[in-house]
Order: sequence, then structure tokens, then C-alpha cells
Amino acid sequence: MLDGKKSLFSGMQATGNLTLGNYLGALKNWVTLNEEYECFYCVVDEHSITVRQDPAELRKRARALLTLYIAAGLDPKKNCIYYQSHVSAHAELSWILNCYTYMGELNRMTQFKDKSAKHTDNINAGLYTYPVLMAADILLFQSDVVPVGSDQLQHLELTRDVAMRFNNLYGDVFTIPEAYLGKVGARIMSLQDPEKKMSKSDENPNGSIYLMDDTDTIIRKCKRAVTDSDNQILYSEDKPGIRNLIDIYSATTGLSKEEVEKEFDGKGYGDFKLAVGEAIVSVLKPLQDRYNELTADKVFIDQMIKENAEKASYYANKTLRKVQKKVGFPERIR
Repeated sequence: MLDGKKSLFSGMQATGNLTLGNYLGALKNWVTLNEEYECFYCVVDEHSITVRQDPAELRKRARALLTLYIAAGLDPKKNCIYYQSHVSAHAELSWILNCYTYMGELNRMTQFKDKSAKHTDNINAGLYTYPVLMAADILLFQSDVVPVGSDQLQHLELTRDVAMRFNNLYGDVFTIPEAYLGKVGARIMSLQDPEKKMSKSDENPNGSIYLMDDTDTIIRKCKRAVTDSDNQILYSEDKPGIRNLIDIYSATTGLSKEEVEKEFDGKGYGDFKLAVGEAIVSVLKPLQDRYNELTADKVFIDQMIKENAEKASYYANKTLRKVQKKVGFPERIR
């Protein structure tokens, strides 16, 4: 707990382009949390380099992501929005926690196995210890809750295990974080393969709608979305393509699944796909306009980056100094 509020931490990697799935599944819901929580939203650029990056492109994407956080509605005065690499305590705590994490625990991490299979030419130590850095991210801010997807639950469990192990040795140092169980965002699937999640790393660009796609591109992708042959707009487990489009339409209009079915009763897939595309445009156009305004205001973004890095460092260093003292590091002369 920080300043009388429970603390919440989350972040996204500065790689790829954010998709509609990222927005509806996470970012949209972050906007409402600052009244209840002290929120820290990180651009996790240190995690990003476990896979080789073009340096100029990484810097560009990191700034774009941070700007998108604000464009989506996160107020930088009410939320701490910052670059992971600007707060050195992330890396410092990660090293300490490495020494309290067991090889057997890291060997069980399924994401390491998956990423190693995709990047066989670069299976580096950072990829292996990625979950420890994630644990440091979370524990630095005494996070009470962490919004995570199902693919990150294993990492959160490791975070909890390491924090409890440390606390058992040294006393009440870390808050033990819980998965955030508030409002769950829509789970948006690929338009081309509705059995898998919409992803910013999808090799088929038609499978994902990116937040900065223009109107024509969004409409075209929706028209090409995979459905079935019966042309009925019904929310059914055996109709994954149309079910996904109903989920998207529901999330972008606020209508229930039943209301969507009623609205399009007797209409065909062509009409529905166009309506889905137009609903997406109505949600993303204001975000895009705000993003373009913010991008043009370099002074504002630079000042926000500086102020929020200082705020994040203040809270992170409070935890780090406590940890350093517990493990026996010499006190710094100030």
C-alpha cells in the first residue's frame, strides 16, 4: 500500500504495434483504476531486449507506446507512466532476486520454452531470467494487485513464491501481490484464426487490427474476417469467427451479446462485418486524434517522462534501500 491506497503495477513491451485486443483487453480498463489504486504503468523496454531489437526502432516504439497510454485516457498526473529503463532499481532488484530464485523454478517457465523455440539463434540468459525481472517490476512498488493475462499467471506465481521466500528470511519486506480480479476486458481473437488471440506479433497482418490502422484498413480487415458458411449472427461455441466479431462489436458499442444478435437478426455477414468495422473506427478515431496531438507536443511528453521517472524512482528506491539493508549491503553515504 502506498500513500493510503493499494498499489497496482502493469506494463506492456515496447515491441510491435498495439492491437485492438491490447486496447479492449487491458488498456481501456486501466483508465478507470486510478481512483481505487496507486497505479504504475511501465513501458517495459528492458524486457524487450531479450529478443534482438533495432535500437532506433526500439526508442521510437517505446515513445509511441508511452504516448498511446496517455491517448487511451491514462492521466499522467493520476497514474505513474514511465520507462522501465529510466528507473535503475528494476535492474538492481532483479539481480538480488536472482539470488533468491531457484533454477528449477525457472526451468518450469513455459514462456521461456516457447520463446527459445522461436529464437533458437539467441537463447540468452536474459530470456531465461525474464521472470525474475518481472518479479522485480512488481515487488518494487509493493504492488497489491497486478492485471495479468493467462500467459503471465505462471510468472506472477513465481513472483509470489520469491517474495514469500525473501520475507520468510528477512521479515515483512515485500507485499505479496495478487492477480487483479476486477473488470475483465474482452478477449479478442485473430480475425484470420479465431482460435488464437489477436497478437501484435501475428505474421498475418490481416489477423490483427492495430490501434493506428486507418479507416479503410480497419473496414477491409473486418470484411475479410474468417467466419462460417451459414450466414447467421449467433453467439455460439461452434462459430468462433462470428463469436469473435460479436465480442468486438459488444465491447466497442456496449451492447450485450443478446442485443447484438437481436440487432442483426435476419441480416447477413456482409452487413455485420461492415458494422463491426465502423464500430471499431468510432472507438479508435478519437484515440488516434489524441495520439497525434500528443506526438506533436514534444515538450509536454518530455516533461511527463521526466516527472514520472522521478516519481517511479522515489517509490522504487524506498523498496530497494530496504532490500539492500536486509541482505547486508553497506549503507550509502549521502
